[in-house]
Amino acid sequence: MERATAAMAARGLDGMLLFQQESMYWLTGYDTFGFCFFQCLYVGADGRMALLTRSADLRQAQQTSIIDDIRIWTDAAGAQPAAQLKDMLESLGCRGHNLGIETRSYGLTHYNGKAVDAALDGFCTLKESTDLIDRLRLVKSPAELRYVRKAGELGDAALKAAIRKTRAGADEGDILAAQQSAIFAGGGDYPANEFIIGSGRDALLCRYKAGRRKLSKRDQLTLEWAGVYRHYHAAFMRTLIVGKPSRHHEAMDTACQAALVAVEDKLRPGNTAGDVFAAHARVMDEHGMKQHRLNACGYSLGAKFTPSWMDMPMFYAGNDAELGAGMVFFAHMILMDSDSGNAYCLGRTYILTRNKPEPVSKLPLDMIIR
Repeated sequence: MERATAAMAARGLDGMLLFQQESMYWLTGYDTFGFCFFQCLYVGADGRMALLTRSADLRQAQQTSIIDDIRIWTDAAGAQPAAQLKDMLESLGCRGHNLGIETRSYGLTHYNGKAVDAALDGFCTLKESTDLIDRLRLVKSPAELRYVRKAGELGDAALKAAIRKTRAGADEGDILAAQQSAIFAGGGDYPANEFIIGSGRDALLCRYKAGRRKLSKRDQLTLEWAGVYRHYHAAFMRTLIVGKPSRHHEAMDTACQAALVAVEDKLRPGNTAGDVFAAHARVMDEHGMKQHRLNACGYSLGAKFTPSWMDMPMFYAGNDAELGAGMVFFAHMILMDSDSGNAYCLGRTYILTRNKPEPVSKLPLDMIIR
């Protein structure tokens, strides 16, 4: 909170209107998926806080957060939570103040955003400040890093569980259930987005899709999952081979292994997110994989809520965001060859240190053949 209020003062802000659940959780411990409805946490430059939420989240806030001032907007026909937000801010003496606002947030729809703009027009000055708390969350504390390492342990347990279930004739649903079970049994949480699982032609997909199939005698299985502990994520990605790997798979594995080594060399303080992507792209292209790689190769991780565990910054061309010790990143080497129908992916999560990055997984990166 001291860092947050100092950052507000540096920008000339009298307070912040927080709509990102990640910001609320990081500052106060408030833990809910109630942000799918209208919800706003006011934080003043003096550290004063007031939460406007629904009645369903009253006890959620009381039991999970350090917020004392909790206001309820009324669920009813014609409800106007933005107007009730103005009333709350009036009671807090915010008329005429410069307030930062998080607009790039899943917790603030365009519909509600327009309502907030209309309600506060002429009442105060709103300044786009979504990046303020995001920047503070980027470097993790020792306590947060303990959660990340625990998430890494859970991610390893999930891979081991998947390997045990993967064989010709296995059902994707059983594999997915084994992964989720390992994480929950280890004290973990739901992930901020669905795990990715796809075999056969669906192994080329980078998103979850509904529907299951059974593995063939010769198959490929792409998995992307995350160990999750107290909402802190450690993401991983692997392609498991059933039966004999193809020459394409072997070539892809060679390229992914080499690219990940190059990326690890750039995961050092002082380099940029763009430097990391450039290393990935250079090696993939040298291996003849330019047409099969993606235009990004990873992103920051932390305490995240639905619909995505991805955080900023992301590894893509030209991104000048500087890396630093204490940051956490997922690096994914993804190759999808639509012509041959082959896919191969390799990725894990790292904690950045002053020297070489620390992988939170203890498992080898060798090709997994079942």
